[in-house]
Amino acid sequence: MTAKPRFSDIARHLREAIRTGHFAVGSVLPTELELCVHYQTSRHTVRAALQELQQQGLVSRRKNAGTRVESATPSVGFHQSLASIDDLVQFGATHSRVVQQIDRIATPAALARLLNCAEGTPWLRIASLRLDGQGPGSKKPQGEPIGWTEVYVAPDYDGLEVRVRESPGTLVSTLLETHYGQHIKEMTQDLCAVPLPESVARRLGVEPQAPGLRIVRHYLNQQGETVEISVTHHPAERFTLRTRLTRTGF
Repeated sequence: MTAKPRFSDIARHLREAIRTGHFAVGSVLPTELELCVHYQTSRHTVRAALQELQQQGLVSRRKNAGTRVESATPSVGFHQSLASIDDLVQFGATHSRVVQQIDRIATPAALARLLNCAEGTPWLRIASLRLDGQGPGSKKPQGEPIGWTEVYVAPDYDGLEVRVRESPGTLVSTLLETHYGQHIKEMTQDLCAVPLPESVARRLGVEPQAPGLRIVRHYLNQQGETVEISVTHHPAERFTLRTRLTRTGF
């Protein structure tokens, strides 16, 4: 007996069909009933899959108008809930990323403690500078570096290194979703005031041990597995993290 597909499998299949243009932006997806027949599953499962696409900004849904494709790529951003308060974290979409180094490492003890992983864990490390004033459509001249980021992912994503170099402005998490089916369901982040290490300070053009902010983010898939970890250092005077808190029920 063939197992019925999970809603996440259907969402992933539809997301790929949208990405490749099988369902073009502006077109309307098949009806819920047609999708039920195609995937041989229940309407409840199909609705859950469509809701996931809607949350990612790929489709919009209106009564009597069907499900319309709004974008070929998921929207960037994560929603974090704290009791009855929704926490929307804004990312630096107006800044460019310049890849500096990609290599493979076995985690040394100090880094293992920071990443909360076992010593010797193999990673693909992607190091990059974040520059001010170089986002998409920006007319500003290239600004000073505002952050140094090291992204750690499993070393077995074939072709990821090439894709990172070809698309330096695309988040690694987006590449994992688009090309490797790793849907990022949750992100946790830990912020800590730290003196900037000498190697990082040199790349950011500040004095060693200057005040800085370190942000460690863990990206988790639908199974709760960590698929990416990023460690970013910012000089204190060049970066502000703003969080907007809104009460529900108003």
